[in-house]
Amino acid sequence: MDDPAVALPGGADPAARTRELRRAHAVFTRDGRVEAPVRAVIARSWRRCARARVSPECSPRVELTEAALRAYRDEHPLARVMPLFRDLVGAFAAHGAHLLAVCDARGSLLWVEGEPGTLRRAERLGFVPGSRWAETAMGTNAPGTAVAVGAPVQVFGAEHFSRRVHPWTCAAAPVRDPRSGRLLGAVDITGGDGLAHPHSLAFVQAVARAAEAQLALLAPAPAPAPAVPGVPPAPSPTTSADTLAALGRDEALLVGGGRVTRLGRRHSEIMALLTHHPQGMSGEELAIDLYEDESVSPVTLRAEVSRLRTLLGPLAPLSRPYRAAGPLEADFTVLTRQLAAGAVSAALSRYPGPLLPASTAPGIVRLRRRIEEQARAAVISRADAGLLTDWVCSPWGADDREAWDALAAALPPGGRSPALARVHALDRELGTSGGESAGRPDVPRRATYPQPAGS
Repeated sequence: MDDPAVALPGGADPAARTRELRRAHAVFTRDGRVEAPVRAVIARSWRRCARARVSPECSPRVELTEAALRAYRDEHPLARVMPLFRDLVGAFAAHGAHLLAVCDARGSLLWVEGEPGTLRRAERLGFVPGSRWAETAMGTNAPGTAVAVGAPVQVFGAEHFSRRVHPWTCAAAPVRDPRSGRLLGAVDITGGDGLAHPHSLAFVQAVARAAEAQLALLAPAPAPAPAVPGVPPAPSPTTSADTLAALGRDEALLVGGGRVTRLGRRHSEIMALLTHHPQGMSGEELAIDLYEDESVSPVTLRAEVSRLRTLLGPLAPLSRPYRAAGPLEADFTVLTRQLAAGAVSAALSRYPGPLLPASTAPGIVRLRRRIEEQARAAVISRADAGLLTDWVCSPWGADDREAWDALAAALPPGGRSPALARVHALDRELGTSGGESAGRPDVPRRATYPQPAGS
């Protein structure tokens, strides 16, 4: 049986498959109908592109200037494995006139290297460092789709959503932090039809796994967040700071002491609140922020902390007041620091979703809303079409009327119709007409992510 992850089944003629895919691409972009021989992984990607209003005539944009790109990628965790990428992929790429590309978690290209002639062709396409190749910007492509789905992918010719990219074939695999599991980006091989071979997909997967193993050996503590000009740096790998990952997950991960610990929901809430209050919290303050029922006995809180101490040992919180045992950096504190410094693109690359979304603890609900409002305000005020598209295509931004309105304003006149249509649809759902709710305190804005019951 043919592997659906591989672009060309055994014995298939590349030229014939190209003709079939071009016809299928034309049908989809005209009628929205998927026809054979489009693979399921590509069909799902095309549908995401259609929902994101990506044009099949789209072109990439360079979002990072040379100086900003240099500073950003020098501090990016994947910079530490670039020598390994070059060793493993460099000779392969040069021999086959292919390119090695590495992107971050938002699909922005950080490095593009390889055979000079192929590099020149890629430059004319806009496949260059600093350009954005996320699915929401450039449609189906291997690095952008790999970070969108968090899985390896191979894209052959007209499987690309953008017609400009139809002459190319690519294979990419995501790279994750080996301790926290956080997506760091993807490694990609781009070139001609020869890359549609099953070996290229297996090869790039092996390269990604080798990079993760190398990262695990290089850093006993988590790699630092990418540095952006004007943003206070995160602790370096040589400091004793532990990290808490709580965005976009119901159960936080605590990384420290050489291990990763998955916390239960109540323990996740405790550690998130203590991270947010590094000066410490009294038992009464912590109980108020944890429990909706104000009559909960102090014994209940002491029992939870006792169980947490058994689980975490030396990483457990201290008491009188309750506080983290040592320096503790959380993904949501890095996010808010970057947003405050105006590094919106870098901040959103660290935003997989709201803080502990299933939590109904009063202190977490308030903090979650504050973080989301800060991120939302930064995206809208930046008025960047790419950032706004990412926001409205996320679960927490899909019903955000103001963001859709800002996206329509940020797009060129000829491309505004789909965004304006969504604005009008939201107006009908909310029972308002265009502009009626803007700036009016008596008209509540719909939450941009589902609120848990009782919050």
